[in-house]
Amino acid sequence: MAETATRMRRAVAWLVTLALVAAWVVLGAPAEAAPRLVSITGSGSTWSQNALDQWRADVRQNDITVHYSGVGSTAGRNAFAQGTVDFAVSEIEYGAEANEAIPRRRFAYMPIVAGGTSFMYNLKIGGRRVTNLRLSGEVITRIFTGSIKMWNDPAIRADNPGLNMPARRIVPVVRSDGSGTTAQFVKWMNNQYPSIWRPWCRSKNRTEAQCNVLSFYPPGFTSQAGSSQIAGYVAGSNAEGAITYVEYSYAKENGFPVVKVLNRAGYYVEPTASSVAVALTRAQIELGNPNAQNYLTQKLENVYNDGDRRTYPLSSYSYMIIPLARENGVTDDKGYTLGRFAYYFLCQGQQKVDLLGYSPLPINLVRAGFDQVKRIPGVVEDRQPIQSCRNPTFSTDGTNTLARNAVYPQECDKRGNGQQCTTGTGGAANTPTQNSNNGGGSGSNGGSGTGSGTGGPTGGAGPTATAGPGAGQSAGPGQIDPEIGEVLGAGAGSGGEQFVTGVPVSLDGEGGWRLRHTMMLLGAVVLLALVIGPPFIFRRSSGTRRDAERWTR
Repeated sequence: MAETATRMRRAVAWLVTLALVAAWVVLGAPAEAAPRLVSITGSGSTWSQNALDQWRADVRQNDITVHYSGVGSTAGRNAFAQGTVDFAVSEIEYGAEANEAIPRRRFAYMPIVAGGTSFMYNLKIGGRRVTNLRLSGEVITRIFTGSIKMWNDPAIRADNPGLNMPARRIVPVVRSDGSGTTAQFVKWMNNQYPSIWRPWCRSKNRTEAQCNVLSFYPPGFTSQAGSSQIAGYVAGSNAEGAITYVEYSYAKENGFPVVKVLNRAGYYVEPTASSVAVALTRAQIELGNPNAQNYLTQKLENVYNDGDRRTYPLSSYSYMIIPLARENGVTDDKGYTLGRFAYYFLCQGQQKVDLLGYSPLPINLVRAGFDQVKRIPGVVEDRQPIQSCRNPTFSTDGTNTLARNAVYPQECDKRGNGQQCTTGTGGAANTPTQNSNNGGGSGSNGGSGTGSGTGGPTGGAGPTATAGPGAGQSAGPGQIDPEIGEVLGAGAGSGGEQFVTGVPVSLDGEGGWRLRHTMMLLGAVVLLALVIGPPFIFRRSSGTRRDAERWTR
């Protein structure tokens, strides 16, 4: 009997121990608590805001709430440094401007969207809106430094042989707030036209270092805060003669044309998604130590000077500045939510950016973005393969499909041949401008290519054509990024669109059977055993005693 009682006590003790473990598992240790979606907040770039606003609207149906304030890149970087937002968006990195301090909090850069800085304008000839204006980089720089003041200046007339330019004063409009768009524009002028830009910049009491990168444009011109406001100002009925620099998306949104900018190959090109994609095959990306302050930032000198005639020279991409530590109010739940948002816009979200006036990120930048998302505290890593990302730039062999299939510019957009295309641009693409001078040029459907396709609206081979000698020289083999060895683009040797199909990023709750699910099931089994075990053991023990008493009789 004593031995039976001992066994019973041991069994009960074992069940109690298991019950305590099960209760700890079921009630949950803090580290094993399921991540929750919470509201997250960011601020910064207006250059990227149209894309961000679309993505924020998309993910709300999945209970992901993202608040974003387009206050300009400089204000966004400052807010992140001070810890008042969970993330920021900027076109330039910390420290790019003279005397800007690097924040103490831990952070990283992540590419989010590509695009072209465009020149939106409001100009009429004989009461009819001009939609096919062309300008060289030198002329643009001279306009925004004040040395070209009239629309009928000989340099502008030389760029536009098909237009009888009006004797109207040019009204340059610049950003009044700290802007990544300003910084990108200034960086381009400083690199390409230093003899024009630097003396003027220094005359505005800026140092040589400040003239390299400025997010606040020097005074002297009409100014507006924010991309939306500056685009709205130029689009106003009383702003005829105005021109500004703004993201292509805002010109499309306002229904206004943009300038075709002269590239290094001698063609005037519009900042479409494909021309930006071609240009960014020449971007150099800073790599090395992921903890370095310049990791994933861009060098654009090769973009400015690319000899491919399809390229738009003022192409770049924007960064999201993400937290890497649980500080300044960043919790695991916020990191989990930010990660879900990031996986969406790196993949599915890129499908919509062309319609908004941007260009999707190429595969090398999306892959780099995936690596950065994993570093956010609290994130639940999405292990889907990069080829399943459904980004429209990806092809099955890893090349940049969008760049490879980019159409060539029309011959009427080649400088020096006395012609000028009539095709509209930007938000006025469907409004051609008939030439008023003797300079000819194709109509709104001008240009043709060899192969089975016909000339598209912007010339060159149509979507199903194979670009051949009739469309111009071959672009040659695909470009390889010298920093990462990634094949970023290919020559126009094949036609047709080859977008990859795949599985979209899931925005449902975290799926799959995980360790804590197994532990919870085990805990439930143990609790059940605790409830029914003692009575069962007691009955077995009672039966054993009765049997023993019968045998002793």
